[in-house]
Amino acid sequence: MQVRLQTCIQRPDCKVGVDATYRLAIKLLVLPLGIPMSSTSEKSSTSSSLLSAQNLVIVGIVWAVMALLFFLLFSVPLSKEEGLPLWYSLGTYVFECGAYLGAALVCFRNWKSPHMVSGRNVWLGIGLGMLFYFIAGVLFGIWELYFGIDPDVSPADAFYLGSYVVLIGGMVIAVTSKRLNLEIWQWGLLSGIAAFGIVVAIWVAAPDSWRVQLGLAPAATQEVVTETAPATKSIPTAPALDNSSKSKAKAQDSSAAKSAPAEEAEETQAPEWVAALDKQLSPYGYAINLFYIVGDVFLLIIATALLLAFWGGRFSQSWRMIAAATFSLYVADMYFKWRDTQAEGSYQSGSLLEVFFVFSAVLFGIGAILEHDISTRSRQSRRGRRGA
Repeated sequence: MQVRLQTCIQRPDCKVGVDATYRLAIKLLVLPLGIPMSSTSEKSSTSSSLLSAQNLVIVGIVWAVMALLFFLLFSVPLSKEEGLPLWYSLGTYVFECGAYLGAALVCFRNWKSPHMVSGRNVWLGIGLGMLFYFIAGVLFGIWELYFGIDPDVSPADAFYLGSYVVLIGGMVIAVTSKRLNLEIWQWGLLSGIAAFGIVVAIWVAAPDSWRVQLGLAPAATQEVVTETAPATKSIPTAPALDNSSKSKAKAQDSSAAKSAPAEEAEETQAPEWVAALDKQLSPYGYAINLFYIVGDVFLLIIATALLLAFWGGRFSQSWRMIAAATFSLYVADMYFKWRDTQAEGSYQSGSLLEVFFVFSAVLFGIGAILEHDISTRSRQSRRGRRGA
């Protein structure tokens, strides 16, 4: 090999060429050091094969199926007093936060690539939304599981609000970049979905008085007032009691009143600043929940418009996944808000329909993977045509 390289360098009419000479020189420099030439190429090919679109989609589907089985098998509490076990609540947060983190990573990969058909800013908005959901889920889990508080408003809501803003911004950019030439039946379908989303939102978010006027809830009965009114007129004579019994009853009442806050403090196990923050933020609960519901409806309308705009096109697969992800987020968020605000009793997160949060993150990630795959393939096919 060395003789061939020397003769090739000395002879100007060498048939090996400059590229072959360069390769021989690299071999002479690398092989004596014991470094194989194909190590870097094999590593890059192995990493690219592991991160292929097919493998990533399979991972997302497996994650969603495992989450569904987990919710189906363990989402039923053993009793109302005990509620859901701690290990189950931790598992739900692992599935949800893991899905949102993975979706954020693949969306940021699309943002870094300059070849995305929908534009880089679109995937930047969606990726930031997924990242904010991940951070918010971690914070809400700390408030609920570690501190033992069921907050109306928590610091996690700052990231939830931010996620809606950037998600809506990214989808609006995608809509404005494409001219929506919808047909009549498409406009009708879009209007029907918007009307359905608004009706469900009103049913979930409206106060009790509004729901009674709209006929979405039965009117409250006044049997308690009619029964208790005559009772105040008659004053029955009670038998005389000893002062000792009265003092004992007062002592028991005072001790019970004192022990109630102590028991609540023991159950929450939250520092004073957390309890004070919870009291300060709780008055804003209704307004923030209303913003969530309006944002869900807006996201549903935009996702449907994008799906109809890309309908039947080459890049419709990714936006079908995005539309399905938005619908899953709408279902999960509406159910969570309904159970938290309208259902009787305290609500503990982890119900079966909350698996749609996991489905939403997985579908967002699959949509990003499909668009990245289609965009890179189309660029490669263009290069091949130009070379031919």
